[in-house]
Amino acid sequence: MPDLQLLRLDHAPALLAFERENRAYFAASIPDRGDEFFAEFDTRLAQLLEWQAAGTDYFHLLVAERGEVVGRVNLVEVADGSAELGYRIARKAAGLGLATAAVRKVRELAVTEYGLTRLRARVTLDNPASRKVLEHNGFVAVDELTLNGKPAMSYICELR
Repeated sequence: MPDLQLLRLDHAPALLAFERENRAYFAASIPDRGDEFFAEFDTRLAQLLEWQAAGTDYFHLLVAERGEVVGRVNLVEVADGSAELGYRIARKAAGLGLATAAVRKVRELAVTEYGLTRLRARVTLDNPASRKVLEHNGFVAVDELTLNGKPAMSYICELR
């Protein structure tokens, strides 16, 4: 499995390459980040690092042997012992169990490093692979909703 690393400034080139290479693939299941994300990537990265330093968000990268980013697992909106989990895996690394393993590791870090007691996640119903990742990691479906104009499910994972 690639190494799970907390986002750092020196990850910038590999992270940008990951986002560019997988843009169309990700846009098939989640809203596209838009051209502005790529045009102002350095500013956005600096903002993410500020939030991470403040403890309001934690951004993890799956980094392969040669420094290539093959996935992301983020904890955002950290407050009151809770955070929202989000993840994305490169197209070429999909289906290899990386998401399940990476979410499991971040779930452990949520308890041991970040002191969290609950994680939330949302996924559209047309994304069964992501729903399986959550369910394999102890997330329980709690509510139906609409996410980006699509039917979706909200999940909760109690960390104990």
